[in-house]
Amino acid sequence: MGSSGAGERTTSDRPAVLLIDHGSRRAAANQLIGEVAALVKQRLGPKSIVESAHMEIAEPTIAEAFALCVEQGATNVVVHPFMLAPGRHVTEDLPLLVAEAAAPHQGVRFSIAAPLGSHAGVIDAVIERCESALLDAEPSEA
Repeated sequence: MGSSGAGERTTSDRPAVLLIDHGSRRAAANQLIGEVAALVKQRLGPKSIVESAHMEIAEPTIAEAFALCVEQGATNVVVHPFMLAPGRHVTEDLPLLVAEAAAPHQGVRFSIAAPLGSHAGVIDAVIERCESALLDAEPSEA
């Protein structure tokens, strides 16, 4: 989707994952992306570079988080929109914001992953959450 040198991976590549959500005025909502980033880092291993950012409203910004990835040695940043649908934010806003964030970092490539959408893992999570809700459901009074 937006990339410089996409598909050209060298042995000196140091990838990073940058998870981006929309951002909220509610602090509790903004904390989720950091928690998800910590879980992704845990799965990828302690030497992995994983950061999170908010597209707007809250910090860290995309530019701040992109710079953190580079400071840790990233030469290739994979941006993951932590959103469900490929709407305007994913298709228009994020490519522009990420390109702006990458511009000061010569030689650092980036690519943008697909949003969560209908990935099998999302479908599994929907089913699991619905099954859990059924178990917790209160009987309604007629």
